[in-house]
Amino acid sequence: MPVFFQSRAGRQCVSIVAFGVTLWLLGTLLQFDDSMISFMIGFSEYGADKLILALGIAGAMSFVYSVLRIADLRKEMELRATAQTKADWTATHDHLTKLPNRYAFERRILSRPIKDDETGIEGSEGNVTIFSVDLDGFKKVNDLVGHKGGDVLLIEVAKRICALGNADCVYRFGGDEFIIVAFALTEQCEERFARLLIQAVTRPIHIDGFAVEVGASVGYARWAEGAEPLEDAAHRADLAMYEAKSRGPNHHLVFKMSMQDKVTERAALETRLRAAIAKKAIKPFYQPLIDLKTGQLCGFEALARWIDDDGINIPPPLFIDIAEETGMITALFEDLLAQACGDALTWPEHVTLSFNVSPVQMEDRLLTSRILKILLASRLPPQRLEIEITENALIQDPAAAAVALDELHAAGIQIALDDFGTGYSSLAQLARYRFDKIKIDKSFIATYRDDERQEKIVRAMLGLGRSLNIKTTAEGVEEHGQLAFLLQLGCDIGQGYLFGKAMPAAEAGIFISNRNSSLASTA
Repeated sequence: MPVFFQSRAGRQCVSIVAFGVTLWLLGTLLQFDDSMISFMIGFSEYGADKLILALGIAGAMSFVYSVLRIADLRKEMELRATAQTKADWTATHDHLTKLPNRYAFERRILSRPIKDDETGIEGSEGNVTIFSVDLDGFKKVNDLVGHKGGDVLLIEVAKRICALGNADCVYRFGGDEFIIVAFALTEQCEERFARLLIQAVTRPIHIDGFAVEVGASVGYARWAEGAEPLEDAAHRADLAMYEAKSRGPNHHLVFKMSMQDKVTERAALETRLRAAIAKKAIKPFYQPLIDLKTGQLCGFEALARWIDDDGINIPPPLFIDIAEETGMITALFEDLLAQACGDALTWPEHVTLSFNVSPVQMEDRLLTSRILKILLASRLPPQRLEIEITENALIQDPAAAAVALDELHAAGIQIALDDFGTGYSSLAQLARYRFDKIKIDKSFIATYRDDERQEKIVRAMLGLGRSLNIKTTAEGVEEHGQLAFLLQLGCDIGQGYLFGKAMPAAEAGIFISNRNSSLASTA
């Protein structure tokens, strides 16, 4: 009822009742009732008494009608309030886990609870810590048990997080990311709580007969209460979480200012990268591939190089990673491949062009058509192009990868399995897909003399290549001793600083001339 009287209708009702009571008191003081009785007696023969009776009955009926309408209005207002409360809950909670969502977090005004165990921790009562948790490997769970199974996993993870002692407020920000607000934690307790979060999340979960596991990356930061919005602390926790995620699954990190600086630098580099791609400032450099049996140059591998306006060489892993994350990799790939195909036309016909495709590009259904379009425009025969694919690129979407490799082979393009031995299920990839070449990762070549097991692995890889009739390329050949070892084992192609570093197109032409002259003089 108090809600009703706060409404406009309620205020009008109170006003009318007050006005009626005032008239009644005024009529009583002026003895208006005596006058009314005298009036009825004096004009009774004209039906005055019946008129007064009719007016009384009409007033009573109006009063009853008003009471009924007020009751209906009150009920309607209660239903509306209930619906509004339900709508507000729906807007501020995740429908799957029933946890508050990002909108609820943004609206939240912290009211710190007082706990019995807080009083024994000196200096911690005012601490508010924001933890950001992101699941690792959640997509694999969806692939294994389906989206319904993934929903079951998220619900279980939410329950486990809520069950932790200091998980005072738990939010699901969407996808597989959770935010936890914890009170009164010391630095040691914050680290311990982060470890507990990882342990709780990573315990196996049984779904439809499968025991599935996910990893967890945790970042956390203190909230400067009164000096900043709560969202700022959540942002810092996110930065710490992403830094932890970059170090592999099941890591936890506290926020440091260097993380913010890193993000700022990365954002600035992204802007510069976008401008560099537009200006075609990133160029292909070429590292020679040498036929170890004849000593002849048989190809070049194109490697992206970016020297900015200040003359600083930006490392390829850095800007390629940004290009993949921001979707600029396709434009960069097409531009570099077009330049490389144009340069390759100036080489002898037996010299091939080897070009890398990133794991992100393997998910592009138009990859083959993009490559063929560039080959057609440059007039480079498809047989002179070799596409290098890492094992990691094949596991993202095996079915799509199989289609892309078949299309490339049908067009006459050669396929090489890059960084062989460092990815996932190397032998399984060789069994499932058809490759023209396998490239032994340089880490094996660099350490084979120091580790007998590494030497045996190199021998096994080369033997596997011969048995499958697949050419083998050894990366990272830097010493004559390594070259002699590879020649002894029958390796087909060598690549490394011993033969030449990556060089621009002009120097590649000079290298070809010098190599031919050198071979001619020793013939």
